[in-house]
Amino acid sequence: MNRLIARAAAAVLWLGFAWPTAHAADALNGKSLYLNGPVSGGASCASCHGPTPANNVNGILAAANQPSVISSAFAANRGGMGSLFNGKFSAAELADLAAFIGNPNVTAAPAASLAPATLTFNGANIGVTSAPLAATLTNTGNAALNIGTISIGGAAAADFARSGGSCANGASIAAGASCTVQASFTPTAAGARAATLTITHNATGGSSAVALNGTGNATPQATIALSATSVDFGTLLIGTPSAVSTITVSNSGQAALNFSGITIGGASAAIITRGGSCAVGTPVAAGANCTVTVQATPASAGAVAASLTLASNASNGASVAVSLGGTAAAPAPALTATPSAVAFGAQTVGAAAVTQSVTLVNTGNVAITFSSIGVTGSSAVTLSANTCGTTLAVGTNCVATLRFAPTAEGAVSATLAVASNAPALQVGVTGTGTSQATAKPALSETGPIVFADTQVGSSATAHTTTLSNSGNAALKISTLTLGGNQPGDFVVGGNCVANASLSSGASCTITTAFKPVAAGARSADLLLVTDGGAQFHLTLNGNGVAVAVGTPSLGINPQSFDYGTVTIGGTAPTRRFTLTNTGSSALALSSATFSGPFAAVSDSTGCAAFPFTLQAGASCDLVVRYTPASAGVSNGNATIQSGSSSWSIALSGQGAAAAPEVAPSNRGGGGCSASQDVTDPTLAALLVLSLIVIGWRRRNRGGEK
Repeated sequence: MNRLIARAAAAVLWLGFAWPTAHAADALNGKSLYLNGPVSGGASCASCHGPTPANNVNGILAAANQPSVISSAFAANRGGMGSLFNGKFSAAELADLAAFIGNPNVTAAPAASLAPATLTFNGANIGVTSAPLAATLTNTGNAALNIGTISIGGAAAADFARSGGSCANGASIAAGASCTVQASFTPTAAGARAATLTITHNATGGSSAVALNGTGNATPQATIALSATSVDFGTLLIGTPSAVSTITVSNSGQAALNFSGITIGGASAAIITRGGSCAVGTPVAAGANCTVTVQATPASAGAVAASLTLASNASNGASVAVSLGGTAAAPAPALTATPSAVAFGAQTVGAAAVTQSVTLVNTGNVAITFSSIGVTGSSAVTLSANTCGTTLAVGTNCVATLRFAPTAEGAVSATLAVASNAPALQVGVTGTGTSQATAKPALSETGPIVFADTQVGSSATAHTTTLSNSGNAALKISTLTLGGNQPGDFVVGGNCVANASLSSGASCTITTAFKPVAAGARSADLLLVTDGGAQFHLTLNGNGVAVAVGTPSLGINPQSFDYGTVTIGGTAPTRRFTLTNTGSSALALSSATFSGPFAAVSDSTGCAAFPFTLQAGASCDLVVRYTPASAGVSNGNATIQSGSSSWSIALSGQGAAAAPEVAPSNRGGGGCSASQDVTDPTLAALLVLSLIVIGWRRRNRGGEK
C-alpha cells in the first residue's frame, strides 16, 4: 500500500509541477565525475565506493540510473557525503553519475545524426543546375565518427550530384563536431524526381541517408554562349585584308535560338566584312552552334574600333556584343640583327675554324625581300651558312653563320652586309690571329631561346645552354650579363659565372628562365664575353599573359518558374533564383522590376538591395514571392538591369479561392485526455489517487501529534 501511495504521490507531483527539460545522460562524463570528483575539485566517489560501481561498495548500485537517490543521500549527509558534495554537482551531472553507476562498463562510441532528413529542390528547367542545398552530419557520440563513402542512388540518381561541402570519403569527425554535404539538382526529365544521398560510417546502423526531391520544369528556353567576347586584328596594313576571325555562337539551352539582328557598328564598321553561318531567320537548335566571321580591310592608318552585336531570344541576354579592334599602319619594312657586332677574339693561326651566328629578324609589317647577304673586308671571315633564302615573313627570323680562320697573326676586321627592301644592314666582325695556344669557346646553341607563354608573375620552365672549351688553353668568362629590351623579365643561373675559368676540354652550363612582370611580347639579350675577346649573344623571347578581363555576363538559375496552385490570402510561396556573374569583371546590377503578382523579398541570406555589385564568379539568390489576388492563371516577369543590358525571368502561377471554413470541434473536452468525449477514465483515476495521498498525509500528521 505504501508503494502504491508513493507512486500516486509521484503522479500527483508530476501532474502538479513543471519539470525541467529531460537531460540525455552521458555515462562517460559520469565516469569522469565518479573517478575524479566534481569539476570544481574535491573528493571523488571512487575514494569511498571503490574504482568501479560494479563492486557495490556501500550499496552504491541503489543509485543506478536514479539521480534522485544520489541527491537524497547528499541531502541526508549519508556517510558524510553532504558535506563533501552538496551544491557541487548540477542536475545534469547527477544524471550522468547515475547513468555510469547503472552502466559501469560504458565505452566511447560515435553516434551519427544527419539533418535535415529531406532536401527538397524547387523546380528547375531540364538540363539547368539548381542552387545547392546542404545537409549536416553531426557526431553526437563520444568517439570519432569515420566516414566511409558518400554516394547518391535511386531511380533519378543521375538528376542529383554532390556539389561541395566539408564531408569527404574517409574523413574523421571528432565527437561533437560536424560536417556538411552539398547536393545540386539538374533534372533530365519533367516531373517529380527523387533519389537518396547515403553516407556510410562506423556508428550504429552503419549509414545515414537524406532523401533528395526535385521537380523538372519542362519550360524550354534558349541560352547563348560565345567563343570570344573580343577580336583583336593586331597590326594591319592599309589596303590589305586581315586574317579572318571566327566567333562560334552556341545554344546551351533547351529551345531554338532565333536571331532578330546581327549587325556591325562603331567608328570602323565600314571596313569590317561579316560572314559565317549565323543568320536572322535561321534558328540554332538546342545544343547546336553557328559561326560569325569578321575581316578588316583598313583604308587609313590608326586604331580600328567596331563591335559585332547579336540580338536574339536568349534568356541570358537579348543582346550580346563582341568588340573588334586593331591598329592600321602604312607598309614599313624593317630588319634587325642580333648580335649587332661579332667578336671572335684570339684564334690560333692554322687551327680549326670557329663559327658564330647572326640572327636576322623581320621587325617591320611587310615581308623582307633579300637582294644580297655577304662578307666584305677580310678573307679570314667567310659566310659558311645562310638560312635566309630570298624572303622573310613578318615576325620571323633567319640565321647567317660566320666562319673565322686566321691565316696570319694580327687583328682582323670584316663586315656582314645585308641588302634588302629594308634599310641597309651591316654587322661588324672582329678577330685576332695568333701563334699562341688559345681557348676555343663555343655555345651549344645559337638561339633564339623561346619560352612558353607565361602568366605574369609566374615562371616558365628553365632552359639550359652549355659553354664548352675545345681549345688548347684555358679561358676566363669576363662578362655574363642580360641586356636588351626587358632584361628584368628573365633570370640567369647555372655554374657559368663571371670571372670563372674553364680549362681546356671542360664545359659549364647557363640556365635561363622567363618570369614576366608585364603582359605582351618580352625579350632580352644574353651577352657572354671571354678574356680572349670572343663574344656570344643569345636572344631570349617570351610572351607574358595577363588575367583576361571579359565582358560581364549574368547567369540566372532557373530562368523561369511556375509556382503552381496557391490559395488567395494564404501563405505566399517564395522561390530563390541564383544570379551568377559568369564574366571575369565586376557586374553592377542597377535594378530589378516585376510585373504581375510577383515581388522581391528582403532576405538576409539573399542578394543585397539593388543597386549592388556582383563580383566576377560570385553568386547570390534573388528571392521572389507569389501573392495571387484573384483566381486563375498569373503570368509575369522579373527584369534585372545592368547599364544597357537586361535579363528576364518568366514567372507563372495559379490563384485559387480559399476553401470554406469548418467549425472547430473540441471532441476531447479540452486539455490532455485519453478519451474522445468528456468522460475520461484517466482523470477519474488520477482524482482517486489524489484523495488517497491527501488522506495518507493527514493520518501521518495526526500520528505525529
